[in-house]
Amino acid sequence: MATDEEWVYDEASGEWKPASEVVAEATVEVRDAAGNLLADGDQVVLVKDLKVKGAGQTLKQGTVIRSIRLTANPEEIDCRHDSIKGLVLRTEFVKKR
Repeated sequence: MATDEEWVYDEASGEWKPASEVVAEATVEVRDAAGNLLADGDQVVLVKDLKVKGAGQTLKQGTVIRSIRLTANPEEIDCRHDSIKGLVLRTEFVKKR
C-alpha cells in the first residue's frame, strides 16, 4: 500500500479511511422550504410567523434574515437578527431570497 494519500480515523465506523472519502461524506446539501440549495452567507425570508422561545417575540412572515451559517444538521441554520442573537431556524420555515 504505497500511496501518498492522507488517512483519517472514522470514529463512527472504527476504520481508517482516505481523507478524500471523509470530506465527500461530510458535505451535506442544505435546502430551503422550496428546495433551493443554501450556502453560508445567503439571505433567506421567513415563510410563516415564528414565535421565538426565550425572546418573547414573534418573527413575522417575510422577515429577511441575512448572512446565514450552515450547521452540521442539514435541517437547521444559524443566523442573527437585529434583536435576537444566536438564532437557530429550521430550513422548512425559510426560503432563499
